[in-house]
Amino acid sequence: MESGAIRRRLALGAAVLAASGALALAVPGTAQAAEAGSCAGREVRTLPFSTGVVHVYKRAGYVCAVTVSKTPGTTRSMSVSVQARGSRPVTDKGRYKFRAGPVTVHAGHRCVWVKGSVGPDSVSSGWILC
Repeated sequence: MESGAIRRRLALGAAVLAASGALALAVPGTAQAAEAGSCAGREVRTLPFSTGVVHVYKRAGYVCAVTVSKTPGTTRSMSVSVQARGSRPVTDKGRYKFRAGPVTVHAGHRCVWVKGSVGPDSVSSGWILC
């Protein structure tokens, strides 16, 4: 094997090793972000209501939503739901102190219906992101 081919293989091996190391460092940050209640992608809608707000995000055909209480720290009944047109809704419902969700659905290019509630008050988007 000539020395040019050896150098190319070594350079390729170093590039693969560097890329895998960068990926390993990025994955824990993504997991921590999900634990903090955020969704991947860019925020495309904010649905405010009297006791909270629903944040809606979109990325690569996926839609994600989180309901956040305006009075964090108090345990209350909370929910968030995302439904792609033609599919069943994906819901997170329970008693939480800070947020409900995130919930994610694959919508592709379909419209979605987002709902959220904190205590007795709620919001419903109607069909959006069509």
